[in-house]
Amino acid sequence: MKFLLSIYGDDETWTSLADDVRDDLIARTDAHNKALVETGELLGAFGTSERGNIRQVRNTEAGRVVTDGPYIESKEYLGSFYLVDCEGLDRALEIAAAMPSADLVQVEVWPLMHGGTADEL
Repeated sequence: MKFLLSIYGDDETWTSLADDVRDDLIARTDAHNKALVETGELLGAFGTSERGNIRQVRNTEAGRVVTDGPYIESKEYLGSFYLVDCEGLDRALEIAAAMPSADLVQVEVWPLMHGGTADEL
């Protein structure tokens, strides 16, 4: 089964970390990612760009409308996401709990219903 693991954070939490704590978090994340590559469960891990680069697109009768986003009233934003292919929900939850980011923020686990990589479509 495939799962989307979403990590939300905020600038305040990230910038409040001491340099050595932040460096350790990054090193542990790299090690976690490598372990998932070795098991074949990691399909991809992606960090998002700065919030000022986000755009929203909507098609209307007048044509395409592009606006700055996001519109959510929250200091938290999507910081990164993972695509994993593992045995099932219990394993996806184990993977999410083992993420170093889960020590600081929540990791959402979304089962994916369909679709696939470009070569699978």
